[in-house]
Amino acid sequence: MKASNLARAAAAATVVALVAAGCATDAQDDAPGEPTPDTPRATSPIDWNLPAAERFHRAATYPVYLNRPTEDPVEAETVAEISTVTPDGNTVIYTDAAAKRIGFLDLRDPAKPVGLGTLSLADLGNADDQPTSVAAVGEFVLVVVDTTGGDFPNPSGRVDVVRVADRTPVHSIDLGGQPDSIAISPDGSFAAIAMENQRDEEFTPPGVEEGDLPQPPTGFMQFIDLTGAPTAWTARRVDFDVETARAAGLDTPEDLEPEYVSINSRGQVAVTLQENNGIAVLDGRTGEVARIFSAGTQSVDGIDTAEDGAIDQTGSIPETPREPDALGWIGDDHVATANEGDWKGGTRGWSIFDATTGEVVWDAGNSFEQLAVRTGLHIESRAESKGPEPEGLAITEIGGRPMALVASERSNFVAAYDVSDVTSPRFRQLMPTTPGPEGILPIPQRDLLVISSEADDAEARVRASVNVYGFGDQFAGPTPFPSIVSGDIDGVPIGWGALGALTADPADENRLFTATDNAYGPARVLGVDVSQTPALIDTELRITEDGEPVTLDVEGVSARPDGGFVLAVEGEEGPGNELVYVAADGSVEDRVLLPADIAGELGSQGLEGVAVDGDTVWVALQRELETDPAGVVRIGRYTPDGGTWEWFGYQLDTTDVADDWIGLSEIAVHDGALLVLERDKLNGPDARVKAIYRVEMPSEAGVTSADEAPPVLPKALARNLLPDLQATNGFVQEKVEGFAIAGNQNLYVVTDNDGLDDANGETVFLDLGPAGEALSG
Repeated sequence: MKASNLARAAAAATVVALVAAGCATDAQDDAPGEPTPDTPRATSPIDWNLPAAERFHRAATYPVYLNRPTEDPVEAETVAEISTVTPDGNTVIYTDAAAKRIGFLDLRDPAKPVGLGTLSLADLGNADDQPTSVAAVGEFVLVVVDTTGGDFPNPSGRVDVVRVADRTPVHSIDLGGQPDSIAISPDGSFAAIAMENQRDEEFTPPGVEEGDLPQPPTGFMQFIDLTGAPTAWTARRVDFDVETARAAGLDTPEDLEPEYVSINSRGQVAVTLQENNGIAVLDGRTGEVARIFSAGTQSVDGIDTAEDGAIDQTGSIPETPREPDALGWIGDDHVATANEGDWKGGTRGWSIFDATTGEVVWDAGNSFEQLAVRTGLHIESRAESKGPEPEGLAITEIGGRPMALVASERSNFVAAYDVSDVTSPRFRQLMPTTPGPEGILPIPQRDLLVISSEADDAEARVRASVNVYGFGDQFAGPTPFPSIVSGDIDGVPIGWGALGALTADPADENRLFTATDNAYGPARVLGVDVSQTPALIDTELRITEDGEPVTLDVEGVSARPDGGFVLAVEGEEGPGNELVYVAADGSVEDRVLLPADIAGELGSQGLEGVAVDGDTVWVALQRELETDPAGVVRIGRYTPDGGTWEWFGYQLDTTDVADDWIGLSEIAVHDGALLVLERDKLNGPDARVKAIYRVEMPSEAGVTSADEAPPVLPKALARNLLPDLQATNGFVQEKVEGFAIAGNQNLYVVTDNDGLDDANGETVFLDLGPAGEALSG
């Protein structure tokens, strides 16, 4: 026996002896990686289980590239940013600034949106024009168009009135500047347009930093009375008083930049002046500016402010300008703002103001970011900037109660709050979206919510989409979000994400262990209680070596019956792949490298799964060795007693999609056979291969070197996971990477959200029921 194996055996014997003697030691717990008796498990401060009749349910996710003109290549960027809906609630119209067009979507069946094609701005004016907003009025849609073309000192824009039925323009109104958002009064009598005249972020004005204000001309408002024939509609300009803005304490009041508008039942128009950190209220019928007030500042504690690869929630920001983007009226007396921030600010949450006094009656503090952390949607690459970056916001009414819907641009969700009491909003639920949710469109007459997303990454096949939700049990599906969350300890949620591994807890039939990969370091093993719904991450075990935390790209984890774990760690290159033995207290006991000849034939995709079976350890490599036939990947058998490796072949499936590849993501031992998780590189509607296969345990010896062709083991389909992933009605996740059969004999599957890098960030955790039935093939 190798010295390292002797050491492990001695350690295990010591633990057994200590337990038998009743000694107090951190290592004496029967359950590997479980907290000591005086260590509390995290509990959830949120009841995620709203009745089906009281929540939104995802009905469909429609990638808007499917609605592109037939001559456009599939990889061309196309987005959905701001949307509106026709009065009958059946046709959604969205802006696509990337492709310089607007799109139409048939929503008569919310579960099956149908693309109705697009209208290019080249057909309305110029191919370089960009739509910034849309608003449906009767049989028409008002298309707000920025025609500035990069000439920031000379901004220009217009509104095109387009008949929806035949998509023909009937009138065009010059706006005298660069527009942003539009809103229609509740009675349909007028439209208000924020004329931003935005700054050039690459220009440096005298005496200030690059991108700063002032950069004239200043912004203003435009109003359009929607009475009579559309051909007679004209714009009336309203300017802001600089001294009033200065007296209110606004930043750079000589260059105001109106951003977003909302209108209440009295015809009062609220508009954010984002870069100036202000809010203005006007009378939409007379154009009188009733008041301007500062959005103020907010200090926020208990957030992650360091882009260091770790979810460290001990950071804070000092008094920081809110710099609100979207806003909405709650009744006629209060406005809510999404405090995205811009060049100087952003407070990672949202606020409610008294619209008469400008007083802040409520602020989210760190609670919005904590929602992202609890649901695995924390985006570490934005920790130093604006975190989840709340941008979009809408107010609607559900069951007679006002509801605020706030979108996180970076963490890709919309949070819903009951704002019946404006001084104490109640969080209700969180809805995942595709990347960059901005347009939030309630359709209350049909109990629908449409969320349009502006981020499109064709290379990663993560596409901008229109996300459709329905409110009430008539829309209920089998897999509500979230399916897995973390609990809090002393008010701080356990940070998590990028779960690429699962294993059963040998000591508790209703518990699993999982691990974060190096998207979030240092390395940790997380305990999951699957008796709760959603599954609850309630413990974290930090991996240490010589007393110090270590960062490992953990792609597989297997709990050892005698305590501790074996981790499958993937290296940046082949030689970095290793098995890491970890004690019950998280300390590294041993590192076992792959044989040099095997490691030398691996690229950046190596160890992905590990399973301990008595005295044997099984591993799965993700991709083929360079010396092996294309499509044949290796499964390894490691025998610690003697330190020997044997290798077997596994024939991968294929797809007909260009640039796709297939690989293995997990391995387990069940009922005397190997179970292997196989997946393609595809997601969304392109996904083809997400499946668990059964492989009979080999009775013969495997090969021992990279030069020998491994015997290929026969496989049989045990579970096609694609229908399970599609049943969420979301964007099908690429990286289904972990599965385990718990002691309760249920089959659990989890997706790796890649820390929101080249992914929409949603983690899908599936309880597929009794394994004997779930793996029937």
